[in-house]
Amino acid sequence: MIALTLAQIATIVGGKTYGDSSQVITSAPVFDSREAVKGSLFLALVGENSDGHDFTENAQSHGASGFMTTREVKGNGVIVNDVLLAVRALAAYVRTQLPNVKVIAITGSSGKTTTKDLLASILSSRAQCVSTKASFNNELGAPITLLECTPETKYCILEMGARHLGDIAALCEMAKPDVGVVLRVGTAHLGEFGSVEKIAQTKGELIQSLAPDAIAVLGTYDTYTKSMKSHHTGKVIYFGEDSHDDVRAADVEMREARAHFDLVTPEGRDAVGMRLIGAHQVSNALAAAAVCTALEIPIEVIASGLSTADNTSKWRMQIDEVDDLLIINDSYNANPESMKAALDSLVLFAQERGGASWAFLGQMHELGPQSNALHASVAAHAHELGIDHLVSVGTRAFAEGIPAMSPTTLHYCEDIEQALSLASHCAPGDVVLVKASRSEHFEMLSRGLEDSWKQLRREDKK
Repeated sequence: MIALTLAQIATIVGGKTYGDSSQVITSAPVFDSREAVKGSLFLALVGENSDGHDFTENAQSHGASGFMTTREVKGNGVIVNDVLLAVRALAAYVRTQLPNVKVIAITGSSGKTTTKDLLASILSSRAQCVSTKASFNNELGAPITLLECTPETKYCILEMGARHLGDIAALCEMAKPDVGVVLRVGTAHLGEFGSVEKIAQTKGELIQSLAPDAIAVLGTYDTYTKSMKSHHTGKVIYFGEDSHDDVRAADVEMREARAHFDLVTPEGRDAVGMRLIGAHQVSNALAAAAVCTALEIPIEVIASGLSTADNTSKWRMQIDEVDDLLIINDSYNANPESMKAALDSLVLFAQERGGASWAFLGQMHELGPQSNALHASVAAHAHELGIDHLVSVGTRAFAEGIPAMSPTTLHYCEDIEQALSLASHCAPGDVVLVKASRSEHFEMLSRGLEDSWKQLRREDKK
């Protein structure tokens, strides 16, 4: 963060200081008092179960130089009416003070975090790059990420999620993106928005918010995203599977469930061999490549970066081999599109290893009235792929997608504990996929299956 005194911050956000207003803030704000460091600003947010004002002393003991609060507390700080709005105003100001930072904003129904990670891997090899941590992509995460920028920062990558119409427009008003990326429009958060059209409208706010000299990067995987070109009068770069796309993949091959392809851009062609798991990673790689193309990064740098990038966000297609049982932990989150893509990867691994395929699937949240039908569509995809075992954990919604004579055996388990008992039915060489929405905490299932399998193997060796 650029150095600002509490007095300056108060002026910027329309607040009032207390304590020593000359205290200098040099580190990005934190809202967890345990993460405070010397020079940081602690945000006293009030939630359903906690009040940040109760943790200001702890933040100070960890080094925080000041607080942003809605009432005066012991120490040094700035009083504001709304901490969240104030930190957004602060981020908007800092953005104006760092005109040389290239801000890249990424949204889409799926693939945001992986695309962000791939892009950060490439850009950080060229210059200082700040990016959203994990998938902290909401109205708090975006301003905090922007506030991490310093005069030495050249690139800032912001994931932009949304739960309401207007959310992305508000973030763009603050961030003023130089490059806006829409990956695709799908059914994630369908329950909150009510229709795919409303989801498309929300994602389209990013492109509508771009200045004429900014660059729009659009996926061509669905008609909603492609049509967003009409929202922007400036340059548009398309990426996807069409031979007319500006950035595309040619001669795609899957080896050990990892994509190998020739990256084709207006600059030329270069080979890519990805370390990330799954055919669906190709579209994420192309999105990152399209942004780099917009930023005039040489194609050989892009191809090399895509080929060397590792999985940096936890519980996303994380591969663990335990005593000849392969566990794919993709438990961070789930929507119908990402779940089907994960099943595709499961089949590839099982075919290469010659073992049975097990899909431990949990509920996908925020799908609204179409929830049952969308769960059934995932199960139908498993049936079409010939998945050997579909283990439905905590929901019966998958059952409708499996026909009576399916080669896919459907198992129903009430909870994670019951699902763990199926570890005894697995065999060496089998491949297990674990995936559900974040709130289902399927990382516990993945860890439990690993532990159960280890115990079973130890008993077999006795």
